[in-house]
Amino acid sequence: MRLLIMSDTHLPKRAKALPEPLLARVPHADVVLHAGDWVDTATLDLLERLSRRLIGVYGNNDGPGLRARLPEVAYADLGGLRFGVVHETGAAQGRERRCADRFPDLDVLVFGHSHIPWDTTADTGLRLLNPGSPTDRRRQPYCTYMTATATDGRLTDLELHRLPRK
Repeated sequence: MRLLIMSDTHLPKRAKALPEPLLARVPHADVVLHAGDWVDTATLDLLERLSRRLIGVYGNNDGPGLRARLPEVAYADLGGLRFGVVHETGAAQGRERRCADRFPDLDVLVFGHSHIPWDTTADTGLRLLNPGSPTDRRRQPYCTYMTATATDGRLTDLELHRLPRK
């Protein structure tokens, strides 16, 4: 199962559209995961149209229209793994323990908010992934997103993709 993982698109505030390299991958992913801060409903509509399956949550910058259509936390079984998607996880210090305590039944937690790519594993085995942002790099050198494969209870081929600077 091919996964495309993104967060913090902030459209149209930070960019006018999703980057073409990211958009080109959407139809080829079995599942697209978006960890919130869409900002506009047009991006949600677009990804619903283009993707085979979309799992998304709302973030702190998402208004009533997005909150009415998206949950705060989403759960899915993908490729034999139990996934959760949430926008905010709090401060980086203590994140693994905090998330492992909050989500004890998950194998993988996808989150956003910081715009900082993150890939760590808690003592419990919970894998935490933040794809960064494809449109707003903030203090990072590149805008980013992730792809991975979930098969037979394993997450493989995880790749952080750097988008060209504009």
